Amino acid sequence: QVQLVESGGGLVQAGGSLSLSCAASGSLWISRLYTMAWFRQAPEKEREFVAGISWSGDGGRTNYADFVKGRFTISRDNAKNTVTLQMNSLRPEDTAVYYCAADRITSAVRISTSTIDYWGQGTQVTVSS
Repeated sequence: QVQLVESGGGLVQAGGSLSLSCAASGSLWISRLYTMAWFRQAPEKEREFVAGISWSGDGGRTNYADFVKGRFTISRDNAKNTVTLQMNSLRPEDTAVYYCAADRITSAVRISTSTIDYWGQGTQVTVSS
């Protein structure tokens, strides 16, 4: 199986920055075969895509939701089995539980909640105004 463990959430003031990390492990894990992504879910809202970085066969391309473009950056280290989401210029509307996700051999421009193979447990991000 595969396990995804997030870290780095917390409370920050509007305009501030946070960095989320996700570590993958498990007997079935082969980092280069998985597109990694971050989703988020605010109270009483559906889970939504935030950012993704493709598996090696898709060139490691990145994809961002419009509402984070220019503010968030996703990166990965296949050797360390980690993916990072650097979040800058945070806004109160970014408050949500952020989930790490892995999708085997799917482009970052095509992933959705219905295609994800593995989810992390989530980490809370709260942005105060």
